Amino acid sequence: MEIYFERLTNELLSKNNSLSYAQARTWIELLWEDFESTQAKAGRKYRGKEMTEQVVRQLITNYGDKLHEFIATNPKYRHLLNNDDYLKH
Repeated sequence: MEIYFERLTNELLSKNNSLSYAQARTWIELLWEDFESTQAKAGRKYRGKEMTEQVVRQLITNYGDKLHEFIATNPKYRHLLNNDDYLKH
């Protein structure tokens, strides 16, 4: 899992320079878990880490440069993603 998360985190950081490494990593973990849990709740067959990586990569491609803006509109994740003590990359 670490290899997938590291690779996706670096891809997100290359699309969005407003995020710190820790924030980008948190985003990747949230997106990954959200996709897998949604698939499980829907009763769909598990299609592997490669499929999840592909979906998360597509989300990065489509929304990666705007993910930092999501914090302002969704307080549910604010405590995970809006810490001023994160260093920017």
